[in-house]
Amino acid sequence: MDKATLVDLDLKKGEKIVLALEDNGLPLALALWVHFPEYEDWRFVVASRKLDPLSPGDAYLRVIRALNQAGFTVRESPAILIMKTTDPFVRELRKMFGKAASVVGMRLGGQRWGDRVIDDAYAYKIA
Repeated sequence: MDKATLVDLDLKKGEKIVLALEDNGLPLALALWVHFPEYEDWRFVVASRKLDPLSPGDAYLRVIRALNQAGFTVRESPAILIMKTTDPFVRELRKMFGKAASVVGMRLGGQRWGDRVIDDAYAYKIA
């Protein structure tokens, strides 16, 4: 099955998600839309040191609460994948792009990062 294309609405939603999380005290180390081969749809991937010590359930609850406070409804919230900053995928992206002046709009795809292959990605933050 062909993957759906990210449209301007998705890109703006990603910006709002980043702002909502960071304004709610979750400084992000990584924020990007990613299409992994194992999923049929795009995932909004985030990583934050503040989420690392939390259980997966508590981390998702923290993110959902932040998005709710920013006015996101359940219908508006995309599929979010929270990764630890120690995950090989996150570590390799941060090692490669963490010192870049800006990664906003950078497209990554068709390659392996850490232990994951990605079909396509659109970056907002890699710090």
